[in-house]
Amino acid sequence: MQLQQRINAFAALGTFLKQFGSEHPVKQADIPYNDEYFSKMESALQRAKASNGWFTDENLRFACESWGDALTKKNVSDWLSPYNISEEKTPKKVAIIMAGNIPLVGFHDFICVLLSGHHVNAKLSSNDPVLLPLLAEYLITVEKELQACIQFTTEKLTDFDAVIATGSNNTARYFEHYFGSYPNIIRKNRNSVAILTGNETAENMEALSDDIFRYFGLGCRNVSKLFVPENYAWDSFFEGMYKWKDVINNHKYINNYDYNKAVYLMSNCKLLDNEFLLLKEDQSFSSPIAVVFYETYADTTALETMLASYKDEIQCIVSKNHIPFGAAQQPALNDYADGVDTLQFLLDL
Repeated sequence: MQLQQRINAFAALGTFLKQFGSEHPVKQADIPYNDEYFSKMESALQRAKASNGWFTDENLRFACESWGDALTKKNVSDWLSPYNISEEKTPKKVAIIMAGNIPLVGFHDFICVLLSGHHVNAKLSSNDPVLLPLLAEYLITVEKELQACIQFTTEKLTDFDAVIATGSNNTARYFEHYFGSYPNIIRKNRNSVAILTGNETAENMEALSDDIFRYFGLGCRNVSKLFVPENYAWDSFFEGMYKWKDVINNHKYINNYDYNKAVYLMSNCKLLDNEFLLLKEDQSFSSPIAVVFYETYADTTALETMLASYKDEIQCIVSKNHIPFGAAQQPALNDYADGVDTLQFLLDL
């Protein structure tokens, strides 16, 4: 199968997914196999929502729209253009162990494996078992030759040549033990941070609220830690967060908010609280759900140096000089997790 065939299939999938980014999807007439798959996708989204309380309608729509925007023929072609993708190379079998913290979180690895010309053997997370198999089915319907390239399993992974595994710091130790003898990418916990100066606009703060609350803060690209100047005035920050006030109506989120608030208050921790988000001064990067940690800084240069020393723990930095406010959960196709070029890793197999 030629690379252009694979690009065309993913571009068709992107157009298909884009339909489901709106609150009331309307079936388009010019999308391949839409009559067959539109209702199937609506059903899959409802099943995904039912199987995981964090997968709300809004977050599922956002995932569909984001991937629809990313998977255009131009975007995919531009992404691949710097790479030397051989049509003659013998395909390898690549095992992907997927996380399930946000919808379709392992989809980028899936795309990379197929576009590099290899075969996928994916072990789905029990928290996100519904969507990717349907998208794979759609891809195979668009491009029949992909059927031999895609396999899903719920059993122990066997018969593979390389591994991409995503999990916690704890599970990473097991991954390294079992898969250390294979070419691998093993991802651990990472968090994202934001640097505020006090000169941000109201629009900046509203955009930052998306970086904090999207997917309830469960993604590695969600901002879980703030760095603010000494004597920072919090009024504009909390005004920006108000955009997401309705997050407290999610029962899983409010349970975490109430629990963490009770634990901190019993421990006499000083908190800033707007009734749906807790701010706690803490040196850690990884904060619990409904909590954002913060630290103060006096010197920007010293802060940047410190953050560089923690590059293995930080997924991305949001600020006026780094990733723009509001863009943390909209990575480009060449924004690789942990800074590891997944596509080049696969091409080097």
